[in-house]
Amino acid sequence: MTAKEIRQAFLNFFEQKQHHLVASAPIVVKNDPTLMFTNAGMNQFKDLFLGEAAIKYPRVADTQRCLRVSGKHNDLEEVGIDTYHHTMFEMLGNWSFGDYFKKDAIAWSWELLTEVYKIPKEKLYVTYFEGDEKEGLEKDQEAYDLWKQYIDESHILPGNKKDNFWEMGETGPCGPCSEIHVDCRTDEEKALVNGATLVNADHPQVIEIWNNVFMQFNRLKDGSLQSLPAKHVDTGMGFERLVRVLQEKTSNYDTDVFQPMIQFIAEKSGIKYGADEKTDIAMRVMADHIRAISFVIADGQLPSNNKAGYVIRRILRRAVRYAYTFLNFKEPFLNQLVPLLAEQFKGVFEELVAQQDFVQKVVLEEEVSFLRTLSTGIQRFDKYQANNGLVEGSFAFELSDTFGFPIDLTELMAREKGWSIDLEAYEQALKKQKDDSRAATAIDTGDWVIVNTDDQSEFVGYDDLEIETEILKYRKVKAKGKEQYQIVLRQTPFYAESGGQVGDTGRLEDHSRQFWVDITDTKKENGLTVHFTDLLPDNLEGKFWAVVDEDKRILTEDNHSATHLLHAALKQVLGQHVNQKGSLVNADYLRFDFSHFAKVTDEELAQVEVIVNQKIRENIKLKEQRNVPYQDAIQSGVTALFGEKYGDFVRMITFDDHFSKELCGGTHVKATGQIGSFKIVSESAVAAGVRRIEAITADKAEQHFLDQRRELGHLKSLLNGSKDLSASVQALLDENARLKKEIEKTTLERVGNLKNEIVHHVRGINGVNLIARHIDLQSADAIKNLAFSLKDMVDNLFLVFTSEIDAKPGITVMLSDNLVKRGMNASNIVRELGKEIQGGGGGQPFYATAGGKNPSGLGKVLEKAEDFIPKG
Repeated sequence: MTAKEIRQAFLNFFEQKQHHLVASAPIVVKNDPTLMFTNAGMNQFKDLFLGEAAIKYPRVADTQRCLRVSGKHNDLEEVGIDTYHHTMFEMLGNWSFGDYFKKDAIAWSWELLTEVYKIPKEKLYVTYFEGDEKEGLEKDQEAYDLWKQYIDESHILPGNKKDNFWEMGETGPCGPCSEIHVDCRTDEEKALVNGATLVNADHPQVIEIWNNVFMQFNRLKDGSLQSLPAKHVDTGMGFERLVRVLQEKTSNYDTDVFQPMIQFIAEKSGIKYGADEKTDIAMRVMADHIRAISFVIADGQLPSNNKAGYVIRRILRRAVRYAYTFLNFKEPFLNQLVPLLAEQFKGVFEELVAQQDFVQKVVLEEEVSFLRTLSTGIQRFDKYQANNGLVEGSFAFELSDTFGFPIDLTELMAREKGWSIDLEAYEQALKKQKDDSRAATAIDTGDWVIVNTDDQSEFVGYDDLEIETEILKYRKVKAKGKEQYQIVLRQTPFYAESGGQVGDTGRLEDHSRQFWVDITDTKKENGLTVHFTDLLPDNLEGKFWAVVDEDKRILTEDNHSATHLLHAALKQVLGQHVNQKGSLVNADYLRFDFSHFAKVTDEELAQVEVIVNQKIRENIKLKEQRNVPYQDAIQSGVTALFGEKYGDFVRMITFDDHFSKELCGGTHVKATGQIGSFKIVSESAVAAGVRRIEAITADKAEQHFLDQRRELGHLKSLLNGSKDLSASVQALLDENARLKKEIEKTTLERVGNLKNEIVHHVRGINGVNLIARHIDLQSADAIKNLAFSLKDMVDNLFLVFTSEIDAKPGITVMLSDNLVKRGMNASNIVRELGKEIQGGGGGQPFYATAGGKNPSGLGKVLEKAEDFIPKG
């Protein structure tokens, strides 16, 4: 079976078992502060496990693209080295939300593996939870008894809490699990060692392929376990490992999932795969990493220097380093794998197919940038002088942190010079960075305290900005030393931060409306609307008034609706390739990131402004459609954003059926006239292939025009009421240029006179010709020209000038080349003399300058100059 056939067989099997097939969620996680990337198939269903969303389908199956490169699941350094670790991987999964449990999950997993995929039963081992006395948990006798119906007891193995008790995190749903392992060794190897002893022992040929998790408990903050009101099944089968087993390979990389890319790399590099372990690892790293890089970019996360963007940049740079070091790719190459990958996932993950050109261009730009950085780092290493052959750990860490060098590459370069690295100091620097990062992002979250029971919270903020409601639950959170509370309401008009729109603020008033607490922010967490407040109401029972800050909401809506108009206008002016790549919408301004590979010209920006303002003046009424079937919406020509997870039913926002039609959950104006006016204030580059526009609307745009008018009036008054400002300003510029030329001419004459005067006042000391004097020139360039002129005229010259330009003291030091060869260094001298004027500086060995803030020290500088002349 091919990889495509294996994937489809899984989906077909569970569809026949009445499972609803769902699309993969984006690999980039939104609205979950605990995750940057989807790292398990269950992530998109967290709100269902937590009981925070209604269950539409009690049985679900899917293939989910996942990424594991940070935090608890950090496999990055093993990727490419061994046979089965990956950055991006597919997780095949079937799910039951309060429907079937252990019996059906175990029966169906066995049926699929042995009857559909026809894996020999004797190759399989299964595990069950052996219990944990410390936790007060008994062994999972039920799972053990169920497995006995299908497999010999010698192949049913107990597993400890680490291997066979699955937890979402430190708190939350959890439960025992039952893993399925496959022994892929040869018959000869099996005869020597019993496979049961190799399960969960990191043997490369005895591997786990499927995990059935039985969600029975909820872990509280104090570590205790509560039974869940409904029991769930959460399974995950590693697609790449399954393909390896069914295609009877000894490595995931030998399957048709990876081989097309590996063979392409081998052909282009001229190096045969299988010829050398180092080059094999490099090819595996590239074939693996391009998958993660491409899908993360396609899902809306661009490489950057922080958070999720930094993670993907790190993966990309790791791939480029291997290509550069071991495969001799000195020019960008990784991007050439993107079309091959897009073709491979056609019909599976269309997001990459649709954005192939964009993804490839972003990868190319990142490669170009990093190859430049890599070259700089290598040059830096070549100039480094090891102390007694030992490279300082701090320097190795700098190469890693600043230039992207992994420690193994630094070790390789060090070995070539016969050096070693202080690895202990390197590890300490690395640990400090990680500890600092964890401390900066640490959040201490308490358990939810239930006030009123209810199935879920309801958002009513599209229609109401003030409603009567009740508190369902609350919890305390602590981050960066600040304590806050999070509150969930039965009904809420507060919009939770999402889709680029900031969360609402406002007040939660008691029923008498005499006392209230301020709502400082509103965010989503696993589909739940969470209100942030610094204080809790005195009495949590009873009714409350939830009141949104109306002024802020209206201004935010102005900017959000203007963003939709801007998106449509950009497509009209620049082309249909324009797609949203990020946005921020608040009460003050809007920020819109979009795909485009050239600077937007002033003429194009002007066109965009005209179109948007025209649509505002047309006062187009909002057409809002809720609960539209997703496929119907797509067929209607709506703009859907890549990287967003849409449900079966969506909300459509339309301003003119032939202009702007988007899927959007945000809040909007009732008609475009409310926006007032629209003004672009900046256009810039964000990343490779991504531009950013910032704009203002409504009262901020009005204030902008008033400020411009006021500034224009001020300019006119300065120019004596001139009616032709352009002509007046041009006349001033011409006059300024003429005066500058006159000053330059006068300065050159002064430099010439000074040069002829100074050359006759040279002091000879120990074979050195010293010039030390204060120069009264108001131009640093003139002083520099004077110094270089004197260097050409005076042999063995040691020159020290002091100056004062605009009340700021300065020092200039110039040395003849032969004095530099004798050991004198202008940069060192000027740094020392700079202390006298409370400043510093530097430069080259023959020429250096310094600045400071204490002019009274200039006399001392000239007195000390002679001290730097070598004695004898």
